[in-house]
Amino acid sequence: MHERPIVQTAASRSARWAWVGAGWFFVGLGVVGAFLPVMPTTCFLILALACFTRGSPRLASWLLNHPKFGAPLRDWQQHGAISPPTKRVAVGGLVVAWAIVIVATSGWLLPLGVGLVLTCVGTYILTRPDGCPVSSSERVSREMLGPSVEERS
Repeated sequence: MHERPIVQTAASRSARWAWVGAGWFFVGLGVVGAFLPVMPTTCFLILALACFTRGSPRLASWLLNHPKFGAPLRDWQQHGAISPPTKRVAVGGLVVAWAIVIVATSGWLLPLGVGLVLTCVGTYILTRPDGCPVSSSERVSREMLGPSVEERS
């Protein structure tokens, strides 16, 4: 699997400030999402990372090295990968959202349209790679040392 291309920072100062402002907006939404189960966190942090990458490499690095969110953000940025547990939560959230639309609206046109859009989103999520590929050095060490404690249980 190939790695994604590196995005350049914006050339003008005003564009960098706009990207940084948008990044902080998405970080804020991600923080809210961390406390509200109906609102996602990681997708807003992915958007924040995209903005910070264009506006401030320092802030992009801060997100990529975050103890809790850094690993999934690195997987996404480098490989377009989403872990299987995250996929399950995301698709489950899509199903719950669609159920709410069905219950909260009358008629069939709006639930049909929302269902089609959510089906496309779910398909996109499920067709992403499952995680970053194992590096050749890690594969060699696994072959030499045998399965790790986590893999044995």
